[in-house]
This record gives sequence, C-alpha cells and structure tokens, in this order.
Amino acid sequence: MKNKLVITVSSLFLGILIFGMTTGFKPSQAKKPWPVPDKNAKMVNPVKTDAAAIAEGKALWTKHCASCHGKTGHGDGTKAAQLKTEPGNFATPAVQKQSDGTLFFKISEGREDMPSFKKKIPDADEIWNIINYMRTLTK
Repeated sequence: MKNKLVITVSSLFLGILIFGMTTGFKPSQAKKPWPVPDKNAKMVNPVKTDAAAIAEGKALWTKHCASCHGKTGHGDGTKAAQLKTEPGNFATPAVQKQSDGTLFFKISEGREDMPSFKKKIPDADEIWNIINYMRTLTK
C-alpha cells in the first residue's frame, strides 16, 4: 500500500509538472491581490475617449506594453514567458471591471515584474490614453 501511495503521489507531481511545462504556468504566478488606495481607485479618467485618444493609447501600448502583455492584451507578449508573474489577460471581465483609477495606479506604480511607468511616461494624459485603449481590448 505504501508503494502504491508513493507511485500515486509521484504520478500526480509528474502530471502537474508536465501541465506546467505545456501551459507555461509557473507556481509563482498564482494571483495575489493588488490593493489600490481608495482615493486612487476613485480617480476618473479626465481624457475624453475618442478615436484620437485610442489611437495614441494604442501607439503607447505598442511601445511600452505589448512586449509583455501582447498586441491584444492577452498576456502573450514576446517577453511574457520570461516573467516570474503572469502578465494577465486584459480582455477578461475581471480586468475590464476595474476602475480607470485602479488601472492608472497599477501602471504608474507597478509591482514585481510590472515596472512603474510614472517616469517613463511622465505625462498623465498618455497613461489615461493607454487606459482608453485597454478598454477596447474586449472587442
């Protein structure tokens, strides 16, 4: 019985390992909460969402975000596999339901593999335009 249990546990471990190798999942990628201060979460995007804002946001996305998050925000950028944390799929309802202020905070402040962009993109309107573009990723 003891040998059977060892074989079963070993088989389970091997299955998890193979699953991780084939899907790219890393145990360190488990989602953990990313708290955002209320004052930041309640911020309203001051940039009007129009074709020009979305086009500028897309250009900025391509330059600063696509290498990790992918061209269409599915977390499949060219650098995604090298990250310790999952870059996320921004087309999901879980991401899309986050407030603009929450997204602004996360882009500005960063954490872990996600760098802070407040120095790389010091013009707040440009970050807001990225968020305007991110809102189109569900379409």
